[in-house]
Amino acid sequence: MNGTRSPIQSFYKNKTIFVTGATGFMGKVLLEKLLYSCSDLDKIYFLVRPKKGRSIELRLDDMFKLPIFHRIHQEKGHVLKKLQPLVGDINMHNLGLTDEQRETLMEEVHIVFHFAACLRMEAKLKDAVELNMIGTKRVLDLAKQMKHLQVFLHLSTAFCHVDQEELWETVYDASHDPDDIMRLVQWMDESAVDLITPKLLGPQPNTYTYTKRLAEILVAREYPNLPCVIARPSIVTPAVKEPVPGWVDNLNGPVGILVAGGKGILRTMLCNTQHYAEIIPVDFAINAVIGISHKVATQEKSKRMPVYNITQSGTIRATWGKILEITKNFVYQYPFERQAWYPDGAPHTNKFVHNFLLFFFHIIPAYFIDFLMLIFRRERFMVRILKRILNGLNVLQYFALRNWMFDNTKLLTMRNEMSPEDRKTFQIELEHLDLMEYLKTVVLGTRQYCMKESLSSLPKARRRQTIMYTVHLLTKYFSYFGILYIILEKSK
Repeated sequence: MNGTRSPIQSFYKNKTIFVTGATGFMGKVLLEKLLYSCSDLDKIYFLVRPKKGRSIELRLDDMFKLPIFHRIHQEKGHVLKKLQPLVGDINMHNLGLTDEQRETLMEEVHIVFHFAACLRMEAKLKDAVELNMIGTKRVLDLAKQMKHLQVFLHLSTAFCHVDQEELWETVYDASHDPDDIMRLVQWMDESAVDLITPKLLGPQPNTYTYTKRLAEILVAREYPNLPCVIARPSIVTPAVKEPVPGWVDNLNGPVGILVAGGKGILRTMLCNTQHYAEIIPVDFAINAVIGISHKVATQEKSKRMPVYNITQSGTIRATWGKILEITKNFVYQYPFERQAWYPDGAPHTNKFVHNFLLFFFHIIPAYFIDFLMLIFRRERFMVRILKRILNGLNVLQYFALRNWMFDNTKLLTMRNEMSPEDRKTFQIELEHLDLMEYLKTVVLGTRQYCMKESLSSLPKARRRQTIMYTVHLLTKYFSYFGILYIILEKSK
């Protein structure tokens, strides 16, 4: 790195970092940002799980060909040598690492970013506990043996304390001891665990938020002997500009709803359009995480373990209604390929209306299409797709029906204390975010990077959307005419 280094860049110089969850959405952005903006770091060790039919080498080769690493290849290709993949899994004893690998990490690592987690909201409790709690404990056990550790950053979520009217930047107690829950799922039969899961979850909407809350307690117990910090991002959305505008590579959260709605498959969802949307672009979240690690490692230790809520509270105030309206307009301008129907779905607050529309516009068509597939001896797929969409819908609806309040004083204080160079390089100033431009970027980024739909296909997609609009209008007016005709016939 040429020129004068900023305080954050100076801190990361010659540092060795260990990352879990590096191949996930946020993990890849973290790797890229560290390599690009903190190029003087020594090396980054990261855990990679083996997958059936795909070697580690093939997985990494595919990953580094992704658009998010293009600027690295073009400007700083040599820094890719600083990435040191380790074959392992947080589900395995000792993370699946050899004694030699563990010894290397103990001797060299200065910073740990623990990102690995089970993100499936509908996951069984046993699976969520194994990844989010037992996996966290395994990483903590390794970190406790690291001789030069300066900070252990645990990535949590701002939605793991649903019983709090306002979430402060502190650790909260839970109704269950995490050690008890870990022991319970290890000795109890999975079917028995499934039976008691609703009782254990209590007010928590799913196993993800429940286990992430308990994982926070596991981390907090190690402080101050271990230099821990908890970072809680809200709903993470596509990038504003780094590493490429609109970058996203999965259908989790709002992106899945955007695609389902944009394809004309999703026609209704439960959402209070007056409530504020708590979203955070992935590049802003990663910039915050990098800044938090620097802050924790360089400041005097406090009595209480530091916690940072990476949220937009107090910065931009955008309602779900405004976001959905703007996004819908951009979907009309930049339609997705192969629309199943004209994308005119809408949010509703009335559950009866929502369920009525769900039945007639989702369930009946899905089963009808699969029935036709059965008659013509083709593979049935529509009901399976519908179930996946409804699972994602149920998850997001929970968060869209409540006004969330998060205190992010520490985050804003840290940002205000950053040097001008760091504020520019590691931008987290949401106040300057142009919402219209950002949502356009989200639609285009989702189309290109998540759905792999080239911008060159836009003219064809627009022609199809025009046809879909005509079919939509004809169907609607013929339906109105049919209903009116039946009413008139009955009145006679």
